[in-house]
Amino acid sequence: MNVIGPLKSESPAEIDRGPAQPKHRPRGRRARLIILGVAVVLAGALTAGAWIHLTQYRVSADAAEQERDFVPQVRVARVEPSGDVEIVKLPATTQAFAVANIFARASGYIAKREVDIGDRVKEGQLLVEIVAPELDHQIAQAEATLGQLNWSLQQAQANRELAKVTWDRDKPLVQKGWATQQQGTIDEQTLKAQEAAVSVAEANIKAEEAQLQVLHQQKTYQSVVAPFDGVITQRNIDVGSLVQADATSGTFMFTLMQGNVIRTQVFVPQDAAFGLKPGIDAAVHVPEIPDRTFPGKVTRIADALQPGSRTLLTEIDIPNPDGALTPGTYCTIELHIPRKTPSFTVSADAIIFNEAGVQVAVVEDGVVHFRKVGVVRDLGRQVLVNSGVKGGDQVILNPAVDLAEGTKVRIRPVRTS
Repeated sequence: MNVIGPLKSESPAEIDRGPAQPKHRPRGRRARLIILGVAVVLAGALTAGAWIHLTQYRVSADAAEQERDFVPQVRVARVEPSGDVEIVKLPATTQAFAVANIFARASGYIAKREVDIGDRVKEGQLLVEIVAPELDHQIAQAEATLGQLNWSLQQAQANRELAKVTWDRDKPLVQKGWATQQQGTIDEQTLKAQEAAVSVAEANIKAEEAQLQVLHQQKTYQSVVAPFDGVITQRNIDVGSLVQADATSGTFMFTLMQGNVIRTQVFVPQDAAFGLKPGIDAAVHVPEIPDRTFPGKVTRIADALQPGSRTLLTEIDIPNPDGALTPGTYCTIELHIPRKTPSFTVSADAIIFNEAGVQVAVVEDGVVHFRKVGVVRDLGRQVLVNSGVKGGDQVILNPAVDLAEGTKVRIRPVRTS
């Protein structure tokens, strides 16, 4: 029989540690793995931060180098010399060349009215006929009185001839003493009295003839005619209307305007007025007739500037044979004034306003130079200058605010389609 011997004795501590060994080993390995992972993450973060910093430094260095070596491109426009003729456009209103308000010069009733508003009439054409029967009676009376005065003159002339014959006959007798001196004096003074009577009769006839001429002129005024070719623009009477002939309260019958020539008046600014003179070409443009230009000439100038506005009153005549232009129309006058002083045209986009004044940036051999200019006139998209630039200069359009004197630039090529 096999006897199994007694087992080897073990201490309680060994009995307790035996089964606990497998539990402590996994915890230590996990801790080491965590520490290793944290170290790897920290190392990666440091490496990434260093790489980012290095990259940013390189980018900044490249940007600084590019900025140091960068030459900006600019758009330029050429400065052009102005022409010999300056075109000035000014607003105006057309006017009739002549306007007549026609009043009654004879009192009476309107018997005929031959025209109305809008009618075109010729010089001497009958407008209205006025009837005044009492004027005919006055003329008849004056003619009869003139006849009486003529007979009185003949009588005075006959008496003068008789007195002259008597004096011629008695004069030798008085000189020889055959007739008294008293008789000679009577004959001489009678002749002088008869000569005076003849003069009075002649004067009375002239006065009556003048009065009769006035009456005949009033008779002529009964037929109202047009003083010139034109158009009737206003009518205030009709057939049967009573009209009065008076210098202050006469009846206003018609307004007649001469339209075959239109005139306009404009006030030309001082900077353009010194080249203005009669005979300069002008043109009228009407917004409602865009496809037509009406040529004209400067006919009269005031020769003195208005003190308040520093402008010169100028009058232009425009032929209007077809009546296309009507008085009172708003229009634009274009004056072709010879230029007195040379100037240059610069794009308005090139003008710089700052504390240094009005300037332009000119490109010369790729370098920017600022120049002060004297602006003569603002034309909208362009300005006229008389100093600071010359023909052919290239000025920068819309220059940057940080553009400085001496900056190197490149001219941007013009795109061609």
